[in-house]
Amino acid sequence: MAMYRPSDLHGFLTGIGRTPKKSLSQNFLIDGNIIRKIIKASGIAPGDKVLEIGPGPGSLTEALLDAGAAVIAVEMDNVLAKELERFKGPTRQLEIFCEDIMTFLQEDRLKTLLKPGEKLKVVANLPYHLTTPIVEKLVLNPEQCISITVMVQEEVARRFTASSKSKEYGSFTLFLEFYCLPHYVFSVGRNCFFPAPKVDSAVVRLDLKPAEQVTNVEDFFKLTRTSFGQRRKMLRGSLKELYTSEKVTHALEQIGCNVLARPEELTLREFIKFYEFLISH
Repeated sequence: MAMYRPSDLHGFLTGIGRTPKKSLSQNFLIDGNIIRKIIKASGIAPGDKVLEIGPGPGSLTEALLDAGAAVIAVEMDNVLAKELERFKGPTRQLEIFCEDIMTFLQEDRLKTLLKPGEKLKVVANLPYHLTTPIVEKLVLNPEQCISITVMVQEEVARRFTASSKSKEYGSFTLFLEFYCLPHYVFSVGRNCFFPAPKVDSAVVRLDLKPAEQVTNVEDFFKLTRTSFGQRRKMLRGSLKELYTSEKVTHALEQIGCNVLARPEELTLREFIKFYEFLISH
């Protein structure tokens, strides 16, 4: 039974007496080609340890296991979590945890599942209502995570991977660039899911890297968030609660940026220079 085939999926769900729960953002993949593309994009190799979030009926889980990965599956739906047991076998490494992924991450459960120095890859069709907090938590964990390959809403994917001077570019884009290398991989139409969501989706890959260096990380991100809080304003206006207009103008001039710049016009590197100049002068 292949869970990416609509007839097989419908039969499986009927057999266990379940229908997709909107409260858990349950939209199940029904396109085998998309699953194969996700496996390829994630760079899974035999022996890799993978964290899968929200596996649902297990179409991606099975593909990860067939690729030789050792899978840690975290599924909140107790019935679907129990059904994942069918994928276990003598040549398959699958650990199943029925719990909320945010609790799982906040309690640092991975620490007990990884050997010293061991890292994993994250591959998932994320619950869309929790995308940003999940990604934020994972990105801040380079000691345990190498890469994050996930399905998200198309709009969110564009925001994650945006370039400066674009309308999608924002403070969370800068946050991601600070800790990783974001890549837009491919788009996925809404008809590739059951039930079909109201929006299109896309797969992104975030390769973790050493964090950028700034004097104070918390203060730096306060600056970027405040800057984009009023993105239509020039920086000298949007930052008035933190710095005088004169100081912002002088800083922009000294780092070689347009003194009339709006936040989306500065790259991450320019924001770092901007911040460091502001706090040192």
